[in-house]
Amino acid sequence: MDYPIWNLVFGGGVLIGIVAITHVLVSHFAIGGGFAIAFIETLAVRRRDPALRGLAKRSSLMLILVSTVFGAISGVGIWVTIGLVQPAATSALIHNYVWGWAAEWGFFILEVATALAYYATWDKVRPRTHLLIIWLYVFAAYMSLVVIQGIISFMLTPGRWLETHSFWDGIFNPSYLPGLALRTGICLFLAGAYLTLAALRETDRTARVGMVRLLAVFQIVGVLLAYGGYRWWEHVLPESVKAIFLGSKALLPALASTRYFVLWALTVYLLLSLFALAAPRLHRWPTAVAALLAAFAFFGGYERLREGSRKPFVIRDFMFSNGILVSEIADLNQRGVLSKAVWAARENPGPEGKGVAVFRAQCASCHTLDGYLSIRKLVAPVDPDMLNGILATMREEGNEYVSGRYTDKGHVATDKLDYPLMPPLVGTDDEVEALASYLLTLRPSNVAEANHGK
Repeated sequence: MDYPIWNLVFGGGVLIGIVAITHVLVSHFAIGGGFAIAFIETLAVRRRDPALRGLAKRSSLMLILVSTVFGAISGVGIWVTIGLVQPAATSALIHNYVWGWAAEWGFFILEVATALAYYATWDKVRPRTHLLIIWLYVFAAYMSLVVIQGIISFMLTPGRWLETHSFWDGIFNPSYLPGLALRTGICLFLAGAYLTLAALRETDRTARVGMVRLLAVFQIVGVLLAYGGYRWWEHVLPESVKAIFLGSKALLPALASTRYFVLWALTVYLLLSLFALAAPRLHRWPTAVAALLAAFAFFGGYERLREGSRKPFVIRDFMFSNGILVSEIADLNQRGVLSKAVWAARENPGPEGKGVAVFRAQCASCHTLDGYLSIRKLVAPVDPDMLNGILATMREEGNEYVSGRYTDKGHVATDKLDYPLMPPLVGTDDEVEALASYLLTLRPSNVAEANHGK
């Protein structure tokens, strides 16, 4: 709202999803993989097992490439995309959690330094010193997750922070621990899935069987922990969030389907992990790759479900997806939304441009003209009188958000609204009328008439 909207044909949210899901798939391996490699080398030193030590050494290069190269690049990519697509929310996260981010970046620097030192000191330092380096890496990597989880979960379940605005209330929000348990399980099973591919390169059949069985234990423990964390996560969600994807009448059927997909993907992964444990000799490349894909499917599906559950907010009950704060609705209804989105008014001067400016300020964060969630396709079948009624209802719901701000223990019951997955329409009567007039020009009949007049 305070910043210009970056328009993308396929939608800014889709871009964030692509970059973020790609990043978390490697960053969570960087955590779990570090723990698995540390555990394997520790076991190898105690048992004096050269095959296990060879697995740790082979896997360390993968860890370096994933953690310090791709993980770092994709992490920067997330900051770039969220800064362009959701600048107001990014600013809010920085201002509220600047010391949290500082701590996370400090842990990440330690993570990169120890990863590089670990790989560079193979066969050059004493085994205990080498183990100290990798366990220090594990500590730094996991502490990075501990901090990030607090900020990520805050966006969906801010909890008491809505009243106190306390750093610690925001970090230790209702879904913090469930999400941390879930992500810890994901770290473990991703480590098992990735390292199994390295284990299958072992030429000694007896050693390979032992490695596959050991890594299957990592995967099974990770799946069970992730499943428990997921169920716990669902349990602590506010009812207004659950209504979006749970129950026979879920507000967003696509998210309800995603939930079933997520649970089935985890079930498939568990079965493949049990197969690896029971028949390690038969667990070869096809089943190992299938297990990795099932792990990706679960994690990617969960991230989509978690992000979609925030609708219509970017920070639940605090900031809508278009950057409007719940607390400023009443004021913007009096002064006008363009008094806040000054950039939109300047980009579209004149009375005929007011409707375009209001659309850009309130709608363009989710809707494109002809691409993702095309507004032209949405208004095409709508009768003009019906469109005016829809906009009027959405504007009235802005007042409902204000009056119901602290009901339901601080959470707005969005499932009781006519348009629960869209931010309420905010602004003066003139701005709403201007928006309606602009949307009507996008209807095919109006476009044809305009072309005919030319």
